[in-house]
Amino acid sequence: MNNTDTAKNKNKGENRKKRAAVMFSGGKDSVFAAYTATKNNIEIAYLVSFYSENPESYMFHYPNIELTELAAQSMGITHIIKQTEGKKEEELSDIKEILQYLDIDCLVTGALASKYQHSRLENICKELNIECISPLWGENPADYMLEFTKKEWDVRIVGVAAEGLDKPWLGRKIDEKCVNDLLKLNEKTKIHVAGEGGEFETLVLDCPFFSKKIEILESKTKWTGQQGTLEITKARLVGKKSG
Repeated sequence: MNNTDTAKNKNKGENRKKRAAVMFSGGKDSVFAAYTATKNNIEIAYLVSFYSENPESYMFHYPNIELTELAAQSMGITHIIKQTEGKKEEELSDIKEILQYLDIDCLVTGALASKYQHSRLENICKELNIECISPLWGENPADYMLEFTKKEWDVRIVGVAAEGLDKPWLGRKIDEKCVNDLLKLNEKTKIHVAGEGGEFETLVLDCPFFSKKIEILESKTKWTGQQGTLEITKARLVGKKSG
């Protein structure tokens, strides 16, 4: 092989897309992180979802996690599901158990400001000798939330657990008024505008990454004390309107 061939092969390797798995909950952060990664020449090979038995899990999203199956179908990406007890620290071994067998170069996460999640996922990636990519890390929360007010994003609040977030917030679409109301609430109660402290959970019904959108057919509200969820009991994928 001459020097020219060597150079060509080197360039080919450098231009190869990185293969990634995404920590996928179906919420705004994991979907937007996956979407952003594809814009940065990363191939999403797997969506990895953990169904936690513990609603207070430090690592895993809980409300409507089963709808990740519909989202994965819409995205046309291989979906891996694992049940977990969701016990603090112990749940990390569940993540490693899945990732170690995947043919990937990196893990894409939706971490925005949670040092707990970010540091632990980075440590797992170091152990597995893969890159940890968190495209949302350090983003301005208000600017980030305004991204979802654009035409093709339909993101709904499906869980609330903070002062000022009452029942009417459940099912609410993240639009400009919603973001402005969150900013006002932040001034009063200091909640994280993007819900990174667990103040609220979301579900993406539609985005540019979806070939079909998720339509909610049946749902019910569950409320306990000062927190609640919108439990979606029936949903389906439907085609998008053209134009």
